[in-house]
Amino acid sequence: MTVDDRFGPELEETRRNRLRGTVSEIVTDPVSDWATDFSHVDPQWAADPYPIQDDLRQRCPIAHTERFGGVWIPTRYEDVAAIAYDTDRFSSRAVVVGNVKPPRELAPVGGVPPISSDPPFHHDARKLLLPAFTKTAVARREASTRALCHELIDGLEGREVVDAAREYAQYIPMRVIADMLGFPLEDADRFQGFVENALESVNEPNEKRLERISELSDYLVAQIHDHLADPRDDLTTYLLDAELNGAKLDPVHVVGTMTLLLIAGIDTTWSAIGASLWHLAKTPADRRRLVAEPALLPTAVEEFLRAYAPVTMARLVKHDMHWNGVDMKADDWILLSFPAANR
Repeated sequence: MTVDDRFGPELEETRRNRLRGTVSEIVTDPVSDWATDFSHVDPQWAADPYPIQDDLRQRCPIAHTERFGGVWIPTRYEDVAAIAYDTDRFSSRAVVVGNVKPPRELAPVGGVPPISSDPPFHHDARKLLLPAFTKTAVARREASTRALCHELIDGLEGREVVDAAREYAQYIPMRVIADMLGFPLEDADRFQGFVENALESVNEPNEKRLERISELSDYLVAQIHDHLADPRDDLTTYLLDAELNGAKLDPVHVVGTMTLLLIAGIDTTWSAIGASLWHLAKTPADRRRLVAEPALLPTAVEEFLRAYAPVTMARLVKHDMHWNGVDMKADDWILLSFPAANR
């Protein structure tokens, strides 16, 4: 099989079939009780989840809901950490809680490896990406990233009010990830739509969700064909040439990993930057302290990432079991809220 043969017209249908699974009823009613009727798409949760998490941690540390086909949400650090590392009882084959639970056959690769992969596949898929994210590799991008940040800030000069999240934070990872993958920089604005479609359509009808996913897949496959015709020194060409166990990567693996790098790479970074700026905007004392003591910046960055952790991961229960006082059923979702654990 040649490289070109991997990315023919049948690839999209293969991907769509892999993403079909058990579909649950869509519920859009307001939450009645967070301990028994939880919903991570409820506007109240989106606006300020921390008081809800604090309340649950005290009265119901592992909450549950029948929405999305059944979800558990642990709020204590000990529980979140235990589940995150327990690959024997919990699967990573889907990492975003939604109304479609993908088939078990999707494991151990998952839809967006390596974040969706179970052992032993996870180890090899993760190791494959490490060269692109070494300290040396990242350092080579520092000057251009710093220049981009200055350019964005200079563009805000003279304005009294700006939306720092949309006009500053989100542009940084979109441009950096586009450059890493070797995508046209002028396409960066399209990535915002891809990210929002992927992460905000979890309560949409399945066909509509698949349609949005297909838009992103079509874009990525077009970029793959462009790289096949014109290879260059970037992460896309690296994935096309990479081998696992002596064979070229499965095309679904390639597209899934590119999806992960684009969506997760952008969303987590703009969320982390935006949340940090939001904290400094509403806490002038902290802002003044950092100006006066710039040596505190590394510590501040770590604390921002802890307090406003930009990642909420999912797991799926592998087998019926009694776990830390609750009866979990096979294929129940687990929503791992790292912000809840970190607080």
